[in-house]
Amino acid sequence: MSGLIEKTIHCPYCAEPQTVLIDPSVPEQEYIEDCQICCRPIRFLVDVWSEDDASVQVQDENEV
Repeated sequence: MSGLIEKTIHCPYCAEPQTVLIDPSVPEQEYIEDCQICCRPIRFLVDVWSEDDASVQVQDENEV
């Protein structure tokens, strides 16, 4: 079993950097999680490339 992938993102609202953990067992993920700093909802778009690499895009919840 592989571990989690650690990535640094910047909140689309407050621009503060924060570390998030990505589960590599799901290749494509889309979910909303609150910012650890300002508590506003961040939309995550994740593509897992391998068990130790992933692409993470973040958007505010109203971005399409």
